[in-house]
Amino acid sequence: MISIIHAIEQLSIWVGRAFGWCILILTLSVAYEVFVRYVLNAPTVWVFDMMVQMYGALFLMAGPYALAQDTHVRADVFTRFLSARWQARIDFVLYIVFFFPGMFALVWYGWEIAMDSWRYKEVSWNSPARIQIYYFKTLIPVAGGLFILQGVAECMRCYLAIKTNRWLPRLEDARGTEDLLKGQATGLEI
Repeated sequence: MISIIHAIEQLSIWVGRAFGWCILILTLSVAYEVFVRYVLNAPTVWVFDMMVQMYGALFLMAGPYALAQDTHVRADVFTRFLSARWQARIDFVLYIVFFFPGMFALVWYGWEIAMDSWRYKEVSWNSPARIQIYYFKTLIPVAGGLFILQGVAECMRCYLAIKTNRWLPRLEDARGTEDLLKGQATGLEI
């Protein structure tokens, strides 16, 4: 079971890293647009659409990564004081009742949206560039599928925590600034 959890986490980490490059593309495109607009006085018609798609792709595909790294926003104000067993029970119920229905809806309706977009070869109406957006809309059901897969790993993680009363350590990909600063303040190597 642990190898399955880690394999799913590894997939989520890989996808998150791959789509993390959208930040670089987004940053360069914003810098380019600012330069051509304010220095050369020659704004583009396509950069805005590209920036929206890069941000959307990053937002959609980084979600499973955040879930795998446990860096998503949680309302664990009260549950953090409970034992790992009780935290896992609550998390498991919340995944079943709220998470999976929402993600199945994302896949179902995202698939319909993506298929309609491909059928019409949909283009953006936001700018005169009329950039194609059906590729981007395909990411909606893909992200939902990756969320479901990571949700399965999280439920398996909950099952192990219920059984052993301790959480399975996560595969680490990156450390937050707070963790790095905390390590420097205490003199510990992180």
